[in-house]
Amino acid sequence: MKASDLLVEALEAEGVRYVFGVPGEENLDLLESLRCSSIEFVVSRHEQAAGFMAATWGRLTGTPGVVLTTLGPGATNLTTAISYAFLGGMPLVCITGQKPIKKSKQGRFQILDIVRMMEPITKLSKQVVDANNLPHLVRESFRVAQNEKPGPVHLELPEDIAREEVDRVPFTVTEVQPAVASRPALEEAADMLMRAERPLVCIASGANRSKSFGVLQDFIDGTGLYFVTTQMGKGAIDERHPRFLGTTALSSGDYTHDALDAADVVLMIGHDLSEKPPFFMERGGKRVIHMNEDAAGMDDVYFPQLEVLGCTATNIKALSELVHAADSWDSKTFERVRADWRTNVLEDVAPETFPLVPQRVVRELRNALPSDAIVSLDNGMYKIWFARSYPAHIPNTLLLDNALASMGAGLPVAIGAKLVYPERQAVAVCGDGGFMMSSQELETAVRLKLDLTVVVLRDDAYGMIRWKQSADGFDDFGLRFGNPDFVRYAESYGATGHRVENVGGLYETMLECCRAGGVHLIDVPIDYSENQRVLIDELEHRNGAAPTVDDEEDGS
Repeated sequence: MKASDLLVEALEAEGVRYVFGVPGEENLDLLESLRCSSIEFVVSRHEQAAGFMAATWGRLTGTPGVVLTTLGPGATNLTTAISYAFLGGMPLVCITGQKPIKKSKQGRFQILDIVRMMEPITKLSKQVVDANNLPHLVRESFRVAQNEKPGPVHLELPEDIAREEVDRVPFTVTEVQPAVASRPALEEAADMLMRAERPLVCIASGANRSKSFGVLQDFIDGTGLYFVTTQMGKGAIDERHPRFLGTTALSSGDYTHDALDAADVVLMIGHDLSEKPPFFMERGGKRVIHMNEDAAGMDDVYFPQLEVLGCTATNIKALSELVHAADSWDSKTFERVRADWRTNVLEDVAPETFPLVPQRVVRELRNALPSDAIVSLDNGMYKIWFARSYPAHIPNTLLLDNALASMGAGLPVAIGAKLVYPERQAVAVCGDGGFMMSSQELETAVRLKLDLTVVVLRDDAYGMIRWKQSADGFDDFGLRFGNPDFVRYAESYGATGHRVENVGGLYETMLECCRAGGVHLIDVPIDYSENQRVLIDELEHRNGAAPTVDDEEDGS
């Protein structure tokens, strides 16, 4: 068979159902092999969007998503999505084309050293120089992408290698049982928790994996421990749980941080250096147990006193057999935190003004959507409000990125999520700036006949950066722009456009979109003045100092 046929057979052996991408002439053999396979090829309108879709498949299923691009500009366009998967811990296999390597007559036209370019942002980057190597290269790529910490790998398939004749078969897919912590490490962790006065669990991105969900729930239920989550740990346990104390949407100073400040021992499950730690350790202060697949990577901010390494799910289950609710634990402090958090964050009465304030947007969407609906966030000021105030009832139903935090991801991520869970409602929440960075993917969603809604929060500016510009005392400059008529824009792609014009309108329109099916866009004017009143003035009044807001390079 041709090498491209062998590659596709190897992908089929790995269980691949979709390949996302924008091919070029260097991929034509591989494209033909895909045409004759069981794999569906999803053409996107930009390579970056294809990468976001594939990374989302990996994030939600735990098995690598696959993306295909051509050489040169096709590969360079993919780097943002690769970085997204690299920092976010999402298994992804990237295949890029290349000119013939054994005999080329085109000089250096479009030729970059893509393999070396990918090395810093992937777990593995290799060029296929011999078609006979494809079986082991594909198996190794999927294994490396899937192992903790999951992430992207890259294979470059030159045009002449893709056409070579081979007589090989794909490798058999095997599973390796991960290592687990030693008994002494688990016993020491249990002893630290049992001796503590105010032990607290913090669930971070490394624990937000499907294999951990059930055991995390059992651990919290069985031990009686209170817990918080980081932004990328959000939803690992149903946030209606009576011992949930909130999400660390800000870096410090919020109501949830009262729990972290009060804790004397914190069990940090799944902490990832790509996401800021939700507290700053001080020498002589609280003690921290680091439970993760990987070592902590200590620095001046995070230097745990104990590390429990290995398969997180297995270690949580083992620890649950050693820890039980203790009479010496101070639950009253955490109950006071929970009462304050519920009153001031979860049940905060948003002003009934128009344009809508962020709290109102969060409330109306949560009330309109079923528990299993998937909300995909782009990056902007609204992300803090959703992380802080949107209760996630089921794992992976609020998809946000607090690692690379790239704009333009919201819509492609929602498309990827909808392909994983076709029976669920899928909603992308985007700022107007972020939406316009991938808005052409509306056509992709329409072509795929998806039921999907895009909520565009319109303030005609890069709102988060403009807010910080003002907070830092700078003049209002360089962050405003114009927008199309979003309703007509959606209709030009074959979607249905809606415009919210009053309080309660988003709730009613969202219900209508869910009932109707198809692709919808809802234009929602938003008023971000609540940023200052709630996230700065209110919290500064209660703390005596301004809270810390996570910095983001981009935000609309």
